[in-house]
Amino acid sequence: MSDSVDFFPGFASHWIDAPAGKVFARVHGEGQPVILLHGFGETHVAWRKIAPALAKRFRVVAMDLRGYGWSAVPASEKGESYSKQEMAADVVAVMESLGHVRFALVGHDRGARVGQRLALDQPGRLDRIALVNIAPVDDDFGDGDLQRVGRARFLAAEAPRPEELIGLDPIGFLDDALMNGTKAKSLEPFGADALAAYRQAFNDPARIHAFCEDFRAGATIDREHLAEDKADGKKLAMPTLIIAGETTFPASGPSVFDAWCEWGDDIAEARIDSGLYPMEEAPAATLAALESFL
Repeated sequence: MSDSVDFFPGFASHWIDAPAGKVFARVHGEGQPVILLHGFGETHVAWRKIAPALAKRFRVVAMDLRGYGWSAVPASEKGESYSKQEMAADVVAVMESLGHVRFALVGHDRGARVGQRLALDQPGRLDRIALVNIAPVDDDFGDGDLQRVGRARFLAAEAPRPEELIGLDPIGFLDDALMNGTKAKSLEPFGADALAAYRQAFNDPARIHAFCEDFRAGATIDREHLAEDKADGKKLAMPTLIIAGETTFPASGPSVFDAWCEWGDDIAEARIDSGLYPMEEAPAATLAALESFL
């Protein structure tokens, strides 16, 4: 990741011992603690447009998930080290090391999957949770985002085929994924500096394998855990905000809000005029929704 740009002025940098190894986090602010978890193809830098404003009211922690950014890359086969249960354990370790047993969580995409798992497994940890652009179960949710569904299936395929294909042009693969996820089908919302950071963090064979393992876990281990939860009637016990990008989950398609209402009794929704990356495509609206909820 680029060392030349400080995306989070005033934030302290920490490498924290967690089950994954060393996990990187940026921390700033006073008040109720809230942790921000990024999605696929990105790092904690995804929160640069809203974290400084949140830190005026909250103790903000923006961390890199295991395998991503500057965090450790545990060895793994068949998704075993990248189950959302394992990744959630890193979140708990990071927050406890910073003195926070209870906290709020905002998760985007893969980070939302980690948040959902933590909320179901350890509800006492979370005061409230905001989940950005994700359906409750990682499957074909409507036809609003077929490219993302296809990419998830590709990444989850048996090793080493996806790794080898991505390795032919890692930056091209990343740029295509980011661009096609936006409403404008453009890399412009990310900006040159953040894009450079994402590319640097993505362009590493060990991390490419980690990303694939993340999706392999999603298609197997995580899916099994969620099926067990559903059978047991487990629900999200805390206030939950679903943030949906208008082009990722179009109003004309199946309702992501209705789908989440099956998983909790205190669910709210904020619809943002964006694609998959509302915190970068529409930061002001996303910040307003989060501040109102948190």
